[in-house]
Amino acid sequence: MEILPTVWFIAIAVLWIGYLVLEGFDLGVGMQLLTSTRDNTQRRLMLNSIGPVWDGNEVWLITAGAATFAAFPYWYASLFSSLYIPLVLVLASLIFRAVAIEYRSKGLSERWRTFWDRAFGVGSFGAAFGIGAALALTTTGLPINANGDRVGGAFAWLTPYAVLGGLAIIGFCMVQGAAFLALKTEGPVREKARRFLVRRSPIALIPIVGWVLVVQVQNGKLFSWALVVLAVVAVVLAWTSARAGREGRAFAGFTAFVALGAASIFAAVYPVVLPSTIDAAYNLTVENASSGAYTLGVMTVVAAFGLPVVLAYQAWTYWVFRKRIGEHHIPEAHEIVPAVAPR
Repeated sequence: MEILPTVWFIAIAVLWIGYLVLEGFDLGVGMQLLTSTRDNTQRRLMLNSIGPVWDGNEVWLITAGAATFAAFPYWYASLFSSLYIPLVLVLASLIFRAVAIEYRSKGLSERWRTFWDRAFGVGSFGAAFGIGAALALTTTGLPINANGDRVGGAFAWLTPYAVLGGLAIIGFCMVQGAAFLALKTEGPVREKARRFLVRRSPIALIPIVGWVLVVQVQNGKLFSWALVVLAVVAVVLAWTSARAGREGRAFAGFTAFVALGAASIFAAVYPVVLPSTIDAAYNLTVENASSGAYTLGVMTVVAAFGLPVVLAYQAWTYWVFRKRIGEHHIPEAHEIVPAVAPR
């Protein structure tokens, strides 16, 4: 087996892990905004906490999809055509989130703000569920035939595994969002986030634990089980840190938990990139689904120069906006007077 397909399988796994870590908390903030408070100032504080970084976090999703398209075109074709409906749900949800952030402040009425707050929250739930369903199915299998085409109707993808994956990412995002708010804010928002972590994070993380265990029981290897053990240690340390009020350690612990858990899933299914539930002979693997050696070689050279730049830019962004913010940083809502009077 050539080494470059394996290298790009690892690279795509890293991109998905980066997306779950970074986009996880800002999707979670959207969910917390919808469920934890009705106070306008607190909701504005939550939005401001992710304001400088949310759009940059979505770059990881675009990059993961583009890398899959270029490095494993057969994997991309089978996965995206089979999951057309959940991926359209993800796209629509992300559009709702972006529009809600931009439009919320354009009106002063309570009805206007409530509508866009709900759009932002529902978009966060929808995006998390769709991404979770897609990732769960690419690790547990889809009904694809020898040509890589889906067998069955438009909802053949809607299996218990898809639901489990969707709930897994929703639960994790809510926990990661609360951990970020506890780390980034002060005042009532911080206290509510800490209470959520202590009281509800063990329940919210049950689906993602179930997903990891299902994949490990089906395909687990010694190395992947070792990663599971490390993930358990990380989440226990995260929860105990949250109880002790150490928000930085709690956020780092939950980050390590999802990174190690996702890595264990990718390690368990390797070298299969998309299992077939019809016949194992139809499985797509890193060998039969990859591009040619020349394409992968060019991609490797480009990534070697481009990826460090992206990482450096995002690290600089988080460093610049690293300080906590509170309600006293949020100015009073006011009406914008146009520079030119309308005719």
